Amino acid sequence: MHEGKIIKFYRERAQLTQDQLGLGICSDTHISKIERGITDYSQEVLDLLCLRLGISMDCELAKFSSIKKRLYDWHDAIVKQLSADMESIKAELEQEALLQISEYETFYLLLQAKYLLQRNEPEMALRIINRVRKTAERLPDFESNLLKHVEGIYHLSKQNHVEAIATLKTINDKEYNNPEYFHHLAMAYHTMRSEVMAYFYAEKARNFFKEINCFLRVIDAEMLMLIQVQDDPQHDFKEVIARFENLIQSCDMCNAPDRKAKVIHNLAYEYLRRKDYLKASSFYKQSMELKNPRTLPYLLSLEGYLRSCFMGSLLQTEELERLAQAGLTGAKALKDQVFILLFTMLLLLISGKEAEYYQYMNDEALPVYRKFGYMYLIRRSEQQLFHYYARTGNTEAALRMGHYLIQDQDIL
Repeated sequence: MHEGKIIKFYRERAQLTQDQLGLGICSDTHISKIERGITDYSQEVLDLLCLRLGISMDCELAKFSSIKKRLYDWHDAIVKQLSADMESIKAELEQEALLQISEYETFYLLLQAKYLLQRNEPEMALRIINRVRKTAERLPDFESNLLKHVEGIYHLSKQNHVEAIATLKTINDKEYNNPEYFHHLAMAYHTMRSEVMAYFYAEKARNFFKEINCFLRVIDAEMLMLIQVQDDPQHDFKEVIARFENLIQSCDMCNAPDRKAKVIHNLAYEYLRRKDYLKASSFYKQSMELKNPRTLPYLLSLEGYLRSCFMGSLLQTEELERLAQAGLTGAKALKDQVFILLFTMLLLLISGKEAEYYQYMNDEALPVYRKFGYMYLIRRSEQQLFHYYARTGNTEAALRMGHYLIQDQDIL
């Protein structure tokens, strides 16, 4: 069956007509039937056609049969986030010309999209997703569910968390043997501040990552689980801190500084929310030191560091302003609207412009947070505005913010 596809592929690559390829060997009609797999042919004819095309059919068939295995190898490397393996298999597959005539071309395209999303290139991934969507109704079960998974990851990358959840929950477990998608569901629920659902799916993801011995992803899932219990009165704070410290040790054992930076950042937030500004600022600074200053994760830790230092009076005003301005410059360079808002507000706060700070928060920042569904920032802003309006005697505005807070709680 594959022999005909291979003959056609190399004939077209050599820019030969069927008549030219068959000259002195067989008729163009016979070539057509061979390529379509609807006729028998002798080994002698096949050997002569391969000789004219300059190929070895045995070698081509061996490459053809290995495509499926290498695609699944790439899939596993992407799931486990093994960068070196991902890149080497990707380069190998890009050199495999027969991919485009195999039945696994769609699988390859979807893995490309997933790879691009992991590399934070959502627009390029979307072009592939749109291409695959055109044949979605004819996809095999696995590819159909992989498409939903990739679409869910894309929605997550664009902060469309409600759509991400709706898409990921249509995946059929029996047809799609890749529970990794539980982690993406957990991330979406976490951003929506739905702690119970986030913990539930993060635990399922952690169990899967343990089964496949992927300790880097186990760290990701356990950190996500740990974040969800921060408000649970049944969890002692000392126990929570101990679990963070264990995760940091796991990161060191796995030589994973990027994950260590995330764990330390979340540990810093635990101290910030408990108003231990000295420890919070220390851990935020440690997280920053593990990150590239020209990235959004660095800006996230910088914002936490500045907020801790300001609230704890740990730095001089001039130094706070200098760092906040550097953060704003970085946010503008990265063209990130949310961080531009955050650092603009920090500059207002640091310079003592309280009224302007809250006005900007209400008029500029909060509508953007609501537009993109940043539940943490929405809740934080609404709480700050509620207390500010109540403190300054603006009862009507305070009641309005209180109403929003109740509505948000009902949604969660």
